[in-house]
Amino acid sequence: MTSFLDPVIAVVSAHPWLAYLTLFLAALLEAIPVAGALVPGSTIILALSALVPGGELQLWGVLAAAIAGAILGDGSAFWAGHRSQRQILGAWPMSKYPGVMAQSETFFHRWGTLAVLFARFVPPIRAFVPVTAGALGMSPAVFFGVNIPAVLAWAFAHVLPGVLAVSALHEYAGLPHHQHTGKHLWILAVFAVAIIALGVRTLRRRQARTGLRPGAGPT
Repeated sequence: MTSFLDPVIAVVSAHPWLAYLTLFLAALLEAIPVAGALVPGSTIILALSALVPGGELQLWGVLAAAIAGAILGDGSAFWAGHRSQRQILGAWPMSKYPGVMAQSETFFHRWGTLAVLFARFVPPIRAFVPVTAGALGMSPAVFFGVNIPAVLAWAFAHVLPGVLAVSALHEYAGLPHHQHTGKHLWILAVFAVAIIALGVRTLRRRQARTGLRPGAGPT
């Protein structure tokens, strides 16, 4: 795995704009209905944040790319819902995910304006709440008044952990920057957690479809 990561780090060092574009697209696609349930945007952002302490990427550039992508994605989804109203909630491709759409609407009715804030940190409904908010009549001023601070908090929460963790590994564990060991450890940990989380979510979905629960067995 480290033999794969080293060329990636080298490419980013030589062409950092590719990493910023990747961060922008990851945040953008993660905020779009349906695509957001499939694109591991948060995982990509968490992983690439490891390249800030060594200077391959700049902190301001990583934050700016993530924030711009998320605001554009959330805003586009909201305006699509705002213009089409409730009919968009049953249109393709949202119609292929009735369970998530129902969950998103329930989440919105339960939390109201705060749903826009909370959803930023709750996949997979993160990608569905903005369009739901628009479709159910939330005003643009209220939506963006909550969404923009939420995106800022989300971006810092996804970028700073990697920056601080890798910096701490080099500063206090004595790992040299030029060997990329701290970056390797953080990136591998991020992808390992993402794979485990995906596996748990897949297992829960299968259990929900079959009516099984953990610990239940044939009688």
